[in-house]
Amino acid sequence: MFLASMRPALAEDSVFVPNYMDPRERIAAPDLQQFPRIRFITTVDFPPFSFLDQTSRLSGFHIDLARAICAELEILSKCQIQALPWSELKGALQSGQAEAIISGIAITPATRSEYRFTRTYMTLPARFVAPNELAGRDRTARTLSGERVGVMAGTAHEAMLRAWFPDLRPVTFSRQEWMFDALKSGSVAAVFGDGLQLSFWLASQSADACCGFLDGPYVSRQHLGEGLAIAVRPRNAQLAVAFDHALAALNRNGRFAELYLRWFPNGLF
Repeated sequence: MFLASMRPALAEDSVFVPNYMDPRERIAAPDLQQFPRIRFITTVDFPPFSFLDQTSRLSGFHIDLARAICAELEILSKCQIQALPWSELKGALQSGQAEAIISGIAITPATRSEYRFTRTYMTLPARFVAPNELAGRDRTARTLSGERVGVMAGTAHEAMLRAWFPDLRPVTFSRQEWMFDALKSGSVAAVFGDGLQLSFWLASQSADACCGFLDGPYVSRQHLGEGLAIAVRPRNAQLAVAFDHALAALNRNGRFAELYLRWFPNGLF
């Protein structure tokens, strides 16, 4: 997987925007005239990717990304976005009620037999968070050697922490708020988990500006999967190629960076 970090002019110095498309590659856009409609389906329970805002309007990074893809492909007039329960997404795509799922379906050998996926447009990395006196991009996990580190029990992040950092002492929690309380009280020296959730906690009133990221991010296909991609029916492979063309263009022209910084102002990386 190609991964480059770019620092757009409108980003703060500490925020990096991931780019999974090789800027040297040019992907030709297939002719989409055969599609009278291109409907993206998603859910309303995956904030900040897709959710209902205070006015009950479908919002989120995935919503804006789908619209940006349609604009890049010049198909806004036949582009639709609909929210469904998670359990109905697969059936809606297979029955032809929709053309694409943009809702974080895990990419596995099993799902690859059911869907044609676009290129990855984002991964959700693992990160360490520590009190301010220990935090900083120049501080590495080595500074935590032998220390107690909080992690959510039974998660991929627990398995990753134990496999990647055997010199740390994992302390498992069943509730996130208990883990964060332990961090703030000093019961654990740091916590390890999903970079997205941790970034939003760091910006919350609950964190009270106590903490920050250590070095990272940490990305593991084995533990965290291949990342986020759009899924279409296998017979609609040309639609996935068209989306890849649009994603590459959005990365080159800075539009992807704008969307990323709008929804992830503290960054994940």
